[in-house]
Amino acid sequence: MNYRNDLIEKILPFWLEDAIDKKYGGIMTCLDEEGNLYGEEKSVWFQGRALWTFSKAYNLIDKNPKYLEAAKCIYDFLPKCTDTDGRMFFTVTRDGREIQKRRYFFSECFAAIGCAEYYQATGDKGALANARKYFDVFYECCKGVRKNTPKYNPETVKTVGLSPIMMLLSTNQVLREVDTENRARYEKIGCETLESFMKSGLLTERALMESVSTDGKFVDTPTGRIVNPGHSMEMAWFIMLEGIMTGNKEAIYTGKHIIDITLPLGLDKKYGGFISFTDVDGKPPVQLEWDMKLWWPQCEAMIASRLAYILFGDEKYNAVYEELKEYVSKYFVDDKHGEWYGYLHYDNTVSNTLKGNIFKGPFHIPRFYMIMAVLDECGDIKKYM
Repeated sequence: MNYRNDLIEKILPFWLEDAIDKKYGGIMTCLDEEGNLYGEEKSVWFQGRALWTFSKAYNLIDKNPKYLEAAKCIYDFLPKCTDTDGRMFFTVTRDGREIQKRRYFFSECFAAIGCAEYYQATGDKGALANARKYFDVFYECCKGVRKNTPKYNPETVKTVGLSPIMMLLSTNQVLREVDTENRARYEKIGCETLESFMKSGLLTERALMESVSTDGKFVDTPTGRIVNPGHSMEMAWFIMLEGIMTGNKEAIYTGKHIIDITLPLGLDKKYGGFISFTDVDGKPPVQLEWDMKLWWPQCEAMIASRLAYILFGDEKYNAVYEELKEYVSKYFVDDKHGEWYGYLHYDNTVSNTLKGNIFKGPFHIPRFYMIMAVLDECGDIKKYM
């Protein structure tokens, strides 16, 4: 895989040619195997994610004016995705009318990093102001300043989840590098976020759990026992990156520990690839898709493994990276039409030929290709930031 060339010639063109909505603005993600549109509802997650992707590709990989044109088309659509309270919708119609607004607050963090990277590309002060605005809304939701409908009754189920901590750490990393005027604030948030993770009880000697009780204890229920290996590997490289960017060696070794305990849980020794979910005690996972192979965990596992190899020089990490690289080339990459398939059965047969939906679009795969291109060319992930 030639990551830079493949990104420029096979990954980004798939979305540029078929997904950018020149009539109403924004990006469409419901694309089939060949890039044909099969649905018009728009994922608000992917307005921010795709804005980040095309802006980052322009800043880091290739000053292609088409990337900037796509980014502007998406950036201009963001106000339609934003409610009067500053929160964002989850899905909208093609022309930007609300379909669904969920309790989750990840649309805002993706909009924040998208606007931040677009500011880097254009120098548009309005984009920086919007990045700050969306980040503040996201941060307030994370900290409970903005009240959201809880997923479970908080009087009955008293748990904390990995996802908000993980996304706050990653989003803050982007804003810290871009919004230099407020760098001290982001440095403080980064330290607090890392500290809260280390004290949360989510990381154990057996696994990085998706949720624990509010007092940091293991919850012995089907939901409490769930591990998401893709999330774990993603969090591992987020933490290692935090350690690299801030000189925190403990963070780097924490990321390594997460990788070490996740590989036995996530890697499928029979058919290859990373599975979607597992029960830490080996009991039946509640997610029926638990043994499927999805596109994004493969990306995150390869990033984490390769970064660990660069940092620690242990050949076992490089072996995992090379094994997964061969695996995705064989089963996920579509050389004929471009991009990757998103969903495979356990035995690696294609479950669904779609290339995009509400959850799959231009983010995990382009981010993976950009990081790998940087590591191929200089071996220093700081250059990616």
